[in-house]
Amino acid sequence: MAKWGQGDPRWIVEERADATNVNNWHWTERDASRWSRRRLEQLLVGLAVESEAGRCAISELRHADGEASCSSRKGRLIFFYEWHITLSWEGTIKESGEKHEGSVEIPNLSEENGVDDTEISVIKNKGDGDVLKDLMRTEGTSKVREALRDYLKALKTEFTQGMILPTKISAGQELAVKKRSSENNVQDFVLPVSLDSVGVRIPTVKIALKEMFDCPAKELYGIFTTKELVETFSKSHAVIEAKRGGKFQMFDECVTGEYTELVPSQRIVMKWRCRNWPQEYYATVALIFKEWANQTELQLDCKGVPVCNEDSTRQCWQKQHFEEIHVLLQQTKTVPLYTGKTQSPV
Repeated sequence: MAKWGQGDPRWIVEERADATNVNNWHWTERDASRWSRRRLEQLLVGLAVESEAGRCAISELRHADGEASCSSRKGRLIFFYEWHITLSWEGTIKESGEKHEGSVEIPNLSEENGVDDTEISVIKNKGDGDVLKDLMRTEGTSKVREALRDYLKALKTEFTQGMILPTKISAGQELAVKKRSSENNVQDFVLPVSLDSVGVRIPTVKIALKEMFDCPAKELYGIFTTKELVETFSKSHAVIEAKRGGKFQMFDECVTGEYTELVPSQRIVMKWRCRNWPQEYYATVALIFKEWANQTELQLDCKGVPVCNEDSTRQCWQKQHFEEIHVLLQQTKTVPLYTGKTQSPV
């Protein structure tokens, strides 16, 4: 065996008592099916398209039948994926307010066909509203293809992290590449120690969610920036200093952070962390408010979440934030929400 940083970089031994299958040189396979279903749902559900005629959005991933895997052999990655995907979509005609729904069928997403060649069928339930079906066939199909490309990109980068290990010499070069690609939602890395020593890298992911709320953007913005309303939906004491540089604490200090940008009714950007994350480590959370008719679409972009905390962070936003805010809005339909004085950006 070569020493670390010398000889064939595929044979790496450093401070190991056992050199069995070093760097996955022999055949190694990792099942990506469960990860893929979760990633496909994240990328597809919530996709929306809009025109002068109306608006449509993917509302549900009904089925993702199939499998995916990644294998490594002699330092080379081999991918297999085959999916039959069924999506549900809902749409509203602007002029009449009529609502229609249908489905999207992707019968064979596999490595045998490119995404552009993959068949995508749009189906609408009975009734008028073909204008919405046409919108989904054109712009909707284009958006779905983009999401499928993002899934394959994540499968070949994010999911395979750690299957092929770099040499110590190339570690600095790899870090630079990862940093440049972070804007494209590949994986970022946090290095608690210097590359000159054998440190631990923390792989991180980006979480993107969309949710529709039955209220104006101003009202929804106020729910996130008004102490009394935060305490109501979180059912716990909160500290809310809704200004740039202001601190916040929620859920009995399980969630803490700092506001870095506040644009009333439009955008909130925060340094955000859970108590069980590495000390002094924060993700960047952006909340984008888009008002449409009497509803507001909230887009959440959370960058830098430790991989091991991805599911719990997602649950925190979906269950403890979004679902509780829906309950709050239902309870206060007959009683105007107190939003206090609107905080101007600082």
